[in-house]
Amino acid sequence: MEKLLRLMLDGEALSTEQMGRILGYTREELDAELKKMYDEGILLGWRPVINPDVEDSTVHAAIELRINPERDGGFDRLAQRISRFDQVDSCYLMSGAYDLLLFVKAKSLRGVASFVYEKLATIGGVTSTATHFFLKTYKQQGFLIQKDVNGGDRLFYSP
Repeated sequence: MEKLLRLMLDGEALSTEQMGRILGYTREELDAELKKMYDEGILLGWRPVINPDVEDSTVHAAIELRINPERDGGFDRLAQRISRFDQVDSCYLMSGAYDLLLFVKAKSLRGVASFVYEKLATIGGVTSTATHFFLKTYKQQGFLIQKDVNGGDRLFYSP
């Protein structure tokens, strides 16, 4: 199972047949291993990496939240509540200047803004928010989005 996970996380986009060949599994063995990982909650799903510069009208933002931990629940109950919103793609407990980092998406800037002021800011325990809109994606989930404009591996330098 560990070899299959490592191959899926570190490898290029491979078909199940290619993964089976690399790992020495038959198609049936690989399907059984994937089903086992789904059943045990190890593998939660598959997500394609889509170039955001091509036909993507979705607005993505990172939101920093400061929250007050709850008695007997700490940050967990509030973080789980916030994670249930459809706009929230990912939610992380952080160390440092803020407590939760959210990655959210909406159809417009106004959609993200209304999510912040109508949903997040009204939750008891949320003390502050800071919203950062994604302007351009250069690398996503290990994939370079835009090819090197300089044509080489040297950094552009201008005096």
